Amino acid sequence: MAHPTSSPSAGISCDPAPGQHPADAWPDGPLLAWCGDDFTGSTDVMEAFARAGVPCVLFLAPPEPHWVQRFAGQRAIGLATTARGRDPAWMDTHLPEAYARLQAFGAPILQYKVCSTFDSAPHVGSIGRAAELGQAAVGGDWVPVVVGAPRLKRYQAFGNLFAVANGQGHRLDRHPTMARHPVTPMDEADLGRHLARQTAAPVALIDLAQLQAGQGAARRDALRDAATAPRVLIDVIDEATLAAAGALVWRGRGQGLFCAASSGLQDALAAHWRRCGLLAAAQPLPRAPAVEAIAAVSGSCSPVTAAQIARAAEDGFTLLRMDLPAALDGAGTAEVERLVTAAAQALAAGRSPLVHSATGPDDPAVTGFDAIARAAGLGRAAAAERVGQRLADVMRGLLDRTPALRRIAIAGGDSSGAVAGSLGIAALSVSAGLVPGAPLCRGWSDEPRRDGLELVLKGGQMGGVDFFGQVRSGGH
Repeated sequence: MAHPTSSPSAGISCDPAPGQHPADAWPDGPLLAWCGDDFTGSTDVMEAFARAGVPCVLFLAPPEPHWVQRFAGQRAIGLATTARGRDPAWMDTHLPEAYARLQAFGAPILQYKVCSTFDSAPHVGSIGRAAELGQAAVGGDWVPVVVGAPRLKRYQAFGNLFAVANGQGHRLDRHPTMARHPVTPMDEADLGRHLARQTAAPVALIDLAQLQAGQGAARRDALRDAATAPRVLIDVIDEATLAAAGALVWRGRGQGLFCAASSGLQDALAAHWRRCGLLAAAQPLPRAPAVEAIAAVSGSCSPVTAAQIARAAEDGFTLLRMDLPAALDGAGTAEVERLVTAAAQALAAGRSPLVHSATGPDDPAVTGFDAIARAAGLGRAAAAERVGQRLADVMRGLLDRTPALRRIAIAGGDSSGAVAGSLGIAALSVSAGLVPGAPLCRGWSDEPRRDGLELVLKGGQMGGVDFFGQVRSGGH
């Protein structure tokens, strides 16, 4: 493979021919294993590597031996969790086992996959605590933190994170959604300051000026310290800084490296490997055929998803709102049955049902959620978890009642974990592209009725206004 020309703006270039730099060579076996903080972001990681031509698979639970054998030869292996919505005590109980399962694959890099909007707080979804547990498991003398992902319109400059919404860039603490997030509102765009609230470990930065001056590697090596293993944020704003970040991580992996990073890490590694001649140019993912109808559920409170739900109604979807008091009442059996029956009737008529619990942050179901939870005798977290369970009950019941249904969409990070995790699916692989960050996936299952099911898991900020229509049309 011909060696591509390096861009001097990155400040870090490859050697004249691939393989001459000893740290660039690929080892045998897996290159990276990732532990997803939620299910939607975990499929985003798969999409990033699939576009780059790196074979990968995502397990939805610790895999049985026959599934490990079935996917032998994959270059990247993921395990989805619901850590983003959990407290540090839950992480202390569950993440060490997840990390150990992934370490058993022997990849030189273990990643805790974080959201590209860095959703986290000291009390819930703590990236700081997840990194402490991961670094303790892997060791190493630094913990790279790569968050910027230009493919998703996320940019980190001088430690501050920016994200595009409605075509306009916003500093994250002024972002129309993230600044008002109902669980982890972002009041600080400086990720170093934000992360420092969640960990006692030192936090440092390799910034744009250092990368462009060719000082990134020197800065990295000066920061490395086996005693403290600093968390090192790396600025990313474009393809050049992606490749620079990828080079810093890959060449600095040592005998094993733990990273806390978004799917920007996958893009960064792929950019570096392409520059070193180890990967061909990224190729578009194939497009899926259109289907007559899909079924969708949404637990997202994002205004992006709210606009997508409104557009779905215009596109002929049947909207079915979940009655939250009824859903939170005991087992919620009557409400689940009502929704399953209505959704099945829509499918029988050739229409796509979309069951949703809210339409944006100003929906009374969101602003009044605490009162609804109290009336059901539940705390906020327990009530939110129960809503996810009810959405899972609806989708599972609908699939059981309408076996011809073969494509579904799930909106919302926590909702995706609850729903996808309840369907008896062991693993996912990417089968087609739809929108950045939300590919069409193929489900793998021991249950014949679930094997081959097509799923799209969408985070609240992902997709254009016609997202649900695109899932139905295959993006055409």
